[in-house]
Amino acid sequence: MTFTERLRSIEQAQNSLLCVGLDTDATKIPAFLSSHENPVAEFNRRIIEATREFVCAYKINLAFYEVLGPRMWDTLQRTLSFIPGDVITIGDAKRGDIGNSSSYYARVLFDELHFSAATLHPYMGFDSVEPFLRRRECGAFILTLTSNPGARDFQYLRVNKRPLYEHVIRKVRGWNTEGNCGLVVGATRPGELKKIRDLVPSMPILIPGVGAQGGDLEKAVRHGCDRTGFSALVNASRTIIYASAGEDFADAARRQALEMRDTINRSRERFFTP
Repeated sequence: MTFTERLRSIEQAQNSLLCVGLDTDATKIPAFLSSHENPVAEFNRRIIEATREFVCAYKINLAFYEVLGPRMWDTLQRTLSFIPGDVITIGDAKRGDIGNSSSYYARVLFDELHFSAATLHPYMGFDSVEPFLRRRECGAFILTLTSNPGARDFQYLRVNKRPLYEHVIRKVRGWNTEGNCGLVVGATRPGELKKIRDLVPSMPILIPGVGAQGGDLEKAVRHGCDRTGFSALVNASRTIIYASAGEDFADAARRQALEMRDTINRSRERFFTP
């Protein structure tokens, strides 16, 4: 089974396109957790247990764990062990280096940490991402058009009358021989997202930027899904994991995840026929 096939089966089984970002800032978790041996891992455990019914994936941005220093590896491994095996795990590492270095990055993310997928940047070309493309069961989400203001520095540059991000898409389509490529497109770019979906009718699209970053959830669903209402992963991080700063944080996260899952599904029902 390819990564794309597995993702679709999970979205169907879970009836969800929601991806929760475990971008856990150790300075923002409730103070009462400080008595635990590993406060970040304990916070993540409770978030995962509270939201697992409503998601198809969890995305872990490695920056929030690397900053922990010696505790990084233990915290990552514990967090990943809490995630049920019937959902996708995404290592949001944004890798992409010369081939030899990239092969080791792939080994860390896929063989040591056992992520289902990773995020990559394409700036250095095919050989920098190829080690991540060898395994048909592992996903490779290529940064295409991001939510941040600086995206206009490079991603919209015109090359042969097309924006640079379109050239990235055309390259990724050619790289997708194992059926495991996806794109990362920010929810703050709904017009471009619609155009991108037309260019990749069935490729998975990871869509960050709803919630705290201001992306429109309904437009993300309408323009990001394939024609059957699948193949999009709508990521929300702060909106869910920091829904409350108190001892009820897990219950608040559960309510927020449920509400977002249901809002996504109402949009799918509105715009897509079964």
